[in-house]
Amino acid sequence: MEEIQVEIDQHGNVQIEVSGAEGGKCLDLTKHMEQLLGGEISQREFTREYYIQEAVNQNEKISD
Repeated sequence: MEEIQVEIDQHGNVQIEVSGAEGGKCLDLTKHMEQLLGGEISQREFTREYYIQEAVNQNEKISD
């Protein structure tokens, strides 16, 4: 299950942290929120989860 934590400090700086989302899914989850907040990203840090590839369902049919 994905979880998004948003913190806003006294100066209005926003920090968004996503957990439970593998690969680039975290970027998809926060994209709309980032746009609503002005779209200006001063820094981005990725967790270990970002570097985990999402499971891909791949079916191959081989015919004779």
